[in-house]
Amino acid sequence: MYPSEILSALARAIGGEWRALTVQNLQFTHRSESWLLLIGFAAFSVVLLAGRFAAGRRPGRNQVMVPAVLSSMPHSAVTQFVHVPLLLFLAGLPFLGLALADPHTPLVRREATYPGRRICLTIDASNSMTSPFQVNKLTTATNGAFFTTVAAAERFVQMRKDGRYRDLLALVEFGANAYVVTPFTTDYDNLLVSLSLISDPREFSLFPDQQTLIGAAIEQSVELFRTFRFLDAAGNLMVIFSDGEDTNAMVHGRSLDDIIRSAVVAQIPVYFVRTNYNLQRGGLADSLWIPAVEKTGGKFYAASDEKSLLAAIDDIDKQSAGTIKAVEYSAEQPRFGVFALIAAACFMLAIASKLTVPYFQRFP
Repeated sequence: MYPSEILSALARAIGGEWRALTVQNLQFTHRSESWLLLIGFAAFSVVLLAGRFAAGRRPGRNQVMVPAVLSSMPHSAVTQFVHVPLLLFLAGLPFLGLALADPHTPLVRREATYPGRRICLTIDASNSMTSPFQVNKLTTATNGAFFTTVAAAERFVQMRKDGRYRDLLALVEFGANAYVVTPFTTDYDNLLVSLSLISDPREFSLFPDQQTLIGAAIEQSVELFRTFRFLDAAGNLMVIFSDGEDTNAMVHGRSLDDIIRSAVVAQIPVYFVRTNYNLQRGGLADSLWIPAVEKTGGKFYAASDEKSLLAAIDDIDKQSAGTIKAVEYSAEQPRFGVFALIAAACFMLAIASKLTVPYFQRFP
């Protein structure tokens, strides 16, 4: 990076911090010490001037002979500019005092709106996900459907990360039961790490559940939204990756209609990506899941090959271009930097102008 770019970035940062400052929010930790320093500096200046006048001047030693200036000659206001270096130095003193008082902003609570969604990714890890699924563009450990869906989920998260979004993402892995792998987080890298961990072939072989219960995944995901108190918030979304080999209308004593109704009431649209190689729309239990997800306001995708799988991810990314409201807490932040920089700039300008500009070295 060039020096001009560094200075430009520094100027923008200082300008942004200066605009963000409000006098009402500033608190000073060392207010008394700062006042003592400024009072001490003023007292020292007064004592120095008093001592200078008291010492007097010795002829021939402390005086310089100059030609007489007639009082009748007009005085020019321009001559007063020789005091500019002194004025610059004095202007920097209040900012130095503010910097030494250790200004900071306290804990602040505010509501902010960001582009993005609250997205719960649910991935089927049942035994049926060992079926082959051929891909060329996605990077997978093997050609199993599970590893393909995890790679597709990773691509989706990467797309959200590279975009302008600030999503809250969660990860749920399910079989006969659903398990929260990662609760809602704004850390995309954290979720990508979780996806890479569950995509390890050894970890997949140790997954305890063999049966596929998609309703359990929906039930757990809705409960996760409820735990984080997101049910009354807009911008919720659920994405299910599964081979769709599930015809169970009852899950853990609850009917599928009841589970779907809970997602509808919570306004959580479900986007179902059915990853089953060479199986077109209408196969297996599609007649059960297509109307179920459409009731939530979501969409069903029959991903029968890599092309249709990538198209489904792209479409979900476009459908997820909403906004979310979040409550943010900003911790106590020091604000002395901008005042110290202004004081240093005033002092440096005063010294530089005095030493480099001949006009400032002459008598008024």
